[in-house]
Amino acid sequence: MFYKQLKAFPEGFLWGASTSAYQVEGAYKEDGKGLSVQDLHEPKDIADFKVASDHYHHMKEDVKLMAEMGMKAYRFSIAWTRILPDGDGEVNEKGIQFYNELIDELVSYGIEPVVTMYHFDLPLKLHEKGGWCSRNTIDAFVKYAKILFETYGDRVKYWLTINEQNVMINHPNAMNPGRIPTKKELYQQCHNMFVAAAKATILCHEMVSNGKIGPAPNITAIYPEKCNPADVIAADNWESIRCWLYLDVAVHGRYNSIAWVYMEEKGYTPVIEDGDMEIIAKAKPDFIGVNYYATATVSEARNDGTDCQPRNGDQQVMIGEEGVYRAAKNNYLEETQFGWLIDSIGMRVTLRRIYDRYHLPMLITENGLGAKDKLTEDGCVHDPYRIDYLKRHFHQAQLAISDGVELIGYCPWSFIDLVSTHQGYGKRYGFVYVNRDEKDLKNMARIKKDSFYWYQEVIKNNGLSEE
Repeated sequence: MFYKQLKAFPEGFLWGASTSAYQVEGAYKEDGKGLSVQDLHEPKDIADFKVASDHYHHMKEDVKLMAEMGMKAYRFSIAWTRILPDGDGEVNEKGIQFYNELIDELVSYGIEPVVTMYHFDLPLKLHEKGGWCSRNTIDAFVKYAKILFETYGDRVKYWLTINEQNVMINHPNAMNPGRIPTKKELYQQCHNMFVAAAKATILCHEMVSNGKIGPAPNITAIYPEKCNPADVIAADNWESIRCWLYLDVAVHGRYNSIAWVYMEEKGYTPVIEDGDMEIIAKAKPDFIGVNYYATATVSEARNDGTDCQPRNGDQQVMIGEEGVYRAAKNNYLEETQFGWLIDSIGMRVTLRRIYDRYHLPMLITENGLGAKDKLTEDGCVHDPYRIDYLKRHFHQAQLAISDGVELIGYCPWSFIDLVSTHQGYGKRYGFVYVNRDEKDLKNMARIKKDSFYWYQEVIKNNGLSEE
């Protein structure tokens, strides 16, 4: 649909940026912090998470940069193991203090804190006791949630329960050191996360005055490769399994039929205890966090042993699943240096599909371009490719708003360079450059990229300037 004039971004739109604790904070065992599953990763050639971007020691400097850029919101995660070092024991007061200081600093600059409660960093002690396969982890998460709401609920209005639950189920390698769970175990973990998130949602509404809470899955529209009806069925199936499963349970309080029959066919159905679905149905999210990077394209499965192609995949690079779908190429789309697709129009498609299905406000909690940014001899970082990427996506966001989508904010990934889980500091996302290499920490200086100044103007204008 073409519009004579696009609707403006709404007043009070939450222009911001995102990070996660384990990828940015460092200080992995300082001031009483316990170990998480992420702290076990010790790759040979890329950075680990021990120092990361050292946000823990540069917090005030970093928040000052956020304020200079004009950010209206900062989406960050709290490290569970800073609050409860073993996940379910004594409270670590120094961890409480760090996030108190961070939140106070944000509020002092008029930046809205948007807190992710759990972002891939399960406490190691809980992992060793069965992790999300154990019902005890549900209780531990509820205990943790109560501490967060009691401590920070007077200043934090926006909460996200679990980051990319669907990624943890479909791409479990980085979240399960030692042994990759079976698919049946993973879907039991998934159900237990649903129960934990529902209990936290109910608790937030009880404890946080005017608090708003929701899930933050990685959602993307799935395209059929061709107009072959069999490809359309494959796309519908995979969208239901990969995306709608996670929002249907969170919003509607039920498993969708396609995802459930998939689990039945494969033998993956979880054990659902008495009262679970009633708790899930009672929990009503206030908004949906959307992590979007690109769409995916699939074709009909052949079910002949070749559907799962022998190549590496991640949350954005699919490999197919035998008898379910085949990953297909979309020749209309570009690729990044790291093989991720770029589909700005697809974000509009995705937002429209989500809003039409759930009719809840949405906050884009991740979207960005990972690239091999370089510090030039003049001490600058020129990243016109990131500006172009975000400009195209912001335009599509405005088109989605014009379509009637209720979009309340946009927090690109990421505010500052952080450790990419798979590519370390070879893959940078930030508006702010961190002067370090994979193993050489250098001086950790913060350097504003060209995109920093460009985004500063976007925020000041509450949207893209007319050209």
